[in-house]
Amino acid sequence: MSFDDPFFRKIFFEVHSGLPREGPGDEYSLRKALGLVAALPRRPLVLDVGCGPGLQTLDLARLTGGLVIGLDNHMPFLKDLSRGIAHAHLARRMLAVAGDMSRLPFPPGSFDMIWSEGAAYQMGFADALRSWRKLLKPRGWLAVTEAVWLKPGAPEQVRRCWEEYPDIKDIPAVLERVAACGYEVAGHFTLPEEAWWTHYYRPMEKKLSGLCEKYASDPKALDMLACHQTEIDVYRNYSDYYGYEFIVCAKQGRAPGS
Repeated sequence: MSFDDPFFRKIFFEVHSGLPREGPGDEYSLRKALGLVAALPRRPLVLDVGCGPGLQTLDLARLTGGLVIGLDNHMPFLKDLSRGIAHAHLARRMLAVAGDMSRLPFPPGSFDMIWSEGAAYQMGFADALRSWRKLLKPRGWLAVTEAVWLKPGAPEQVRRCWEEYPDIKDIPAVLERVAACGYEVAGHFTLPEEAWWTHYYRPMEKKLSGLCEKYASDPKALDMLACHQTEIDVYRNYSDYYGYEFIVCAKQGRAPGS
């Protein structure tokens, strides 16, 4: 199955539309990550790359007191974020922007902090870090989550689930990549299991139930929905083998190789 298939995209976004988040994460983890940032200006300029519907983007605006831009390439998610901005009365400090994370429409040295939860893998983790580094001010901050192996020997069912992301590494290897891309790691931690469930897998599982009824006579759609349920079940049974690592790091003075 591929995003090149219009029917796959249709079912995928039916599953994902209206979810509080587009990946694992929660406010507790966001606050913990912010606590690893040594210093920010009083009103930092923050970019949230791959913001999805923007639950964490709104939290960033509230907790940093800064000017926060949420960027995504899926307009319905940006509409969700725009509604959240209006509801929170944050229009003076927040902006929802349509864009491609691999071609960000901002000049070099623009941001005090770039944030990205569960999105960097889409352009390749190291490629994302190298590209986004240019947009940070000197000693600017990057906070990013990345899928990791938590221990070796994952069962075949788990490895099949991650076939579409063969670049998944263990935590030391990911931290080495961060340093090689021109950052100094200030701290890191593994997202708690509840961060996968509260705003992501539980709402998704509830939605899958209704969609299976809707598409009961469509085998192709049911196969796609079953893949989402399998993803949830694999995490439910094997969460000790993999997770997301939250990494907070500061831009170093010169890019590697410069």
